[in-house]
Amino acid sequence: MTDREIDGVLFGRHLRELRLARGLTQQQLAAMIDSNHPFISNMERGLTLPGLAMIVRLAYALGCNVTALVRPLDRRSRT
Repeated sequence: MTDREIDGVLFGRHLRELRLARGLTQQQLAAMIDSNHPFISNMERGLTLPGLAMIVRLAYALGCNVTALVRPLDRRSRT
């Protein structure tokens, strides 16, 4: 598995945890960030990594800061 694929899986798993902790469906989160359900699904399955603008929108919708959202991608925390 490449670093990018690992990042996708780690980010997707964390995104799903945050979404579920807030009681949101994929459809609800997608509507909140002006996106669509398949995009959320692809991120949660690790198939898609969002760009910076999308990360900011996701963090706002999930009520967290960007740092908390991307913490799993910090390679220093993996060692």
